[in-house]
Amino acid sequence: MNFYSLFRAPSILAILCVIVTTSFVTSCDTFLPSAPSDADVLSGTVNDLTPEQQANHAKGDTEFARVFAQADGLGPVFVAAACENCHIGDGKGHPLTFLTRFGRMENGTFNPMREQGGPQLQHRAIAGYIPETIPVGATGVTKLMAPSVTGLGFLEAVEDATILALADPDDANSDGISGVPSYIQPPDFFQPLPAHHPLNGSYIGRFGRKAGAIDLLQQTATAYHEDMGITSDFFMHDVFNPQQGVFTGDNVPDPEVGSSVVRNVVFYLRTLKAPQRRNADDPSVKTGEQAFAKIGCAGCHVPTVKTGKSEIAALNEATIHPYTDLLLHDMGAELDDKYTEGSAKTAEWRTTPLWGLGLSATAQGGRAFYLHDGRATTLLDAIKAHGGEAARSRERFNALSETEKQQLIKFLESL
Repeated sequence: MNFYSLFRAPSILAILCVIVTTSFVTSCDTFLPSAPSDADVLSGTVNDLTPEQQANHAKGDTEFARVFAQADGLGPVFVAAACENCHIGDGKGHPLTFLTRFGRMENGTFNPMREQGGPQLQHRAIAGYIPETIPVGATGVTKLMAPSVTGLGFLEAVEDATILALADPDDANSDGISGVPSYIQPPDFFQPLPAHHPLNGSYIGRFGRKAGAIDLLQQTATAYHEDMGITSDFFMHDVFNPQQGVFTGDNVPDPEVGSSVVRNVVFYLRTLKAPQRRNADDPSVKTGEQAFAKIGCAGCHVPTVKTGKSEIAALNEATIHPYTDLLLHDMGAELDDKYTEGSAKTAEWRTTPLWGLGLSATAQGGRAFYLHDGRATTLLDAIKAHGGEAARSRERFNALSETEKQQLIKFLESL
């Protein structure tokens, strides 16, 4: 049998095909990377969603990824064309996707300069329109990186009473930490959740760098309006550049998305899983965790809180580990951008949740950026920038041995 007759023999050819196919599959298993574990990615849903809830989550996921065009109502001025532009992989933003906000202090009262286009700068515009610039007279300008959006439903479900129990406005325990809640006047469309309890018509804000949003509906509807220039049933009028004149817009009928679209995105955010710990049993991580508490970091970055009642099973009375008290703290002159929102002072910032901290670089192109404006590129730099109420903890950190410092950093990277 010659070479050509060999391959005309059906039985021999079949055997060779099996061998080649088996080799190919084996090679794929060898060279294709394995899927990352749930703990190594930020995205993912909470447990125990019903089929209907899973469908709503999927709808919100689709809208979160939607890229708007001018024909859809984008703008006329805007910051980004999609939610995912600033929250890649549901993670933190990047210095290239900053939000810029501004205002002016007048006799001790902060003016968000709404008549001049404030408080948010929309630095991009649709074709034929002029993007905004920071107006003359602004005394406070800040750059804000978008935070990670994972675990937000759990934070929304934390009872106001739990947050108030963590507050210490007069520093009664003399630890140098005096966290205060941020009280916000609710928008017209606000509907209190079981966790919310009013005080003189105001509610505790818990979302945003200055805790300027009470719940995820306010946060999301505002982002559609201010970040993308997309009107909805919650904000009916386009943002515009005052230099162009009032009511100059994109010529797309308002609202540009319905309330159901916004609510589906809210449900998507509400049902994203909480970031998971990694390497929690590593001896160095455990030692670093002890140091974290010992030097006082847990005074603001509270490791464990419990949620209240929720119609979503996974969020209902759950014990969570977000490493935040959701309060405002004076962070000193180092982080004072002379800008503020709501009842916060210019040097006050809401305690950033630390869960997911170790995965920051994954969503930021392989290099992590920390603090509200990304000024710190290492966790050590971020710690050094903590002043004000955190100054005592910073001094205690500086007094640690180099080994102890690295153990604390390793703990932070495990979150």
